[in-house]
Amino acid sequence: MPNWTRIWSPWFRDWRQRPLTGWSREEREFLAQYPFLKTVQAAQKPPPDVTNWRNWLFLGGRGAGKTRAGAEWVRFAVNHCGVGRVALVGPTLTDVREVMIEGVSGLRHLGNLSDAQPVYHVSRRTLEWPNGAVGQVFSAEDADSLRGPQFEAAWCDEIAAWREGEAVWDTLQMGLRLGVHPQCVATTTPRPVPLVKRLVDGEAVLTRAATKDNAAYLASGFVEAMEAIYGGTALARQELLGELLDTPEGAVWTRGMIDHTRVTVPPEQFEDIIVAVDPPATSGAKADTCGIIAAGLAIAEGFGRRCFVLADGSVQGLRPLDWGARVGALVRSVGARAVVAEANQGGEMVRSVLESAGCDVPVLLRHAKLGKRVRAEPVAAFYARGDVAHVGVLAELEDEMCRFGAAGFTGSPDRVDALVWAVTALMLEGGQGPRVRGF
Repeated sequence: MPNWTRIWSPWFRDWRQRPLTGWSREEREFLAQYPFLKTVQAAQKPPPDVTNWRNWLFLGGRGAGKTRAGAEWVRFAVNHCGVGRVALVGPTLTDVREVMIEGVSGLRHLGNLSDAQPVYHVSRRTLEWPNGAVGQVFSAEDADSLRGPQFEAAWCDEIAAWREGEAVWDTLQMGLRLGVHPQCVATTTPRPVPLVKRLVDGEAVLTRAATKDNAAYLASGFVEAMEAIYGGTALARQELLGELLDTPEGAVWTRGMIDHTRVTVPPEQFEDIIVAVDPPATSGAKADTCGIIAAGLAIAEGFGRRCFVLADGSVQGLRPLDWGARVGALVRSVGARAVVAEANQGGEMVRSVLESAGCDVPVLLRHAKLGKRVRAEPVAAFYARGDVAHVGVLAELEDEMCRFGAAGFTGSPDRVDALVWAVTALMLEGGQGPRVRGF
């Protein structure tokens, strides 16, 4: 059996204790391959007792060095531990390619091994190293794709943003069965979703890092600017300090309200399905997000009439015809009866945009007369009673919900606005007759 403690020992040496000239030739060659080890932070190192853990969770703030830690761990395992089969799992296939593989801290941009970089085969969704080791790419949107393959190691990135986090994780764990000691590293900014809570509660060994811990490798002034804007807020504790928080004080929704009723599979039949839209007043990089939420009303066993939030199609920066086309695509995907759109900004123009973009269902315009929080509170009450359920994890929507109303919340809650219109239309205005789920 390999001596894992000896193999991994370079990670736990202090390579900064003396100048480079003080090392042997072999040590200098090793550092040339792994310059990361000269600057590695404590939280970026795997737990030292390498044979006593299966899963390592690295919770960190934005820019805390999570991606680099995961990529360097995989590279070392492939080059020095004989690992030949690796699972690379991200929120989407694009995330895996653009962050984990091709990103500035990704697997193809590490160290000084310019003649030994792995090659990414797009059509096969594989990353192949010169020594024959293979990384298979998977999206957390498709848990079933992990059924069948087996691995010696896995790197899972941004698990808090996985749509079906627990299902994907559990399926992956079943396939982590090759080699002498299969292991998995998960890197993520914390969000109190069920999977992250499970791992923190003991299913994984844990390291943490704040954004400021990696400040030397971030843009000059970034940490100071973020702390000046968000310092002292719950958002800063989560996004900059890497703390796992349930909900900022004063927020209209709590994580528990959402998690308690979450389902992974929607009902087969709905009384009604609508898509709600909170349109932006402008387009471009500085425009508000166009909130686009799909929801359906169904009879749920043991609950009676229940609203199911099906999808978040919200998008930022698009021109009216483009976000209108996105609304139309979601309408067709879920089989919606109608679109409910806020008309405070644009009035009848909103209807014209949607119709011009090919939206072929009725467009019901609504004018907001009350404040956002006043309109949101009755919807939050439905959540508190268990009358609204999210299908899967809608990460960006849920983040906004659990910040909305809290001290320090700024910006326009466009996803929340669309959600409020959707739930209000279904729960307070009533359904329109049975509909078979269309997606």
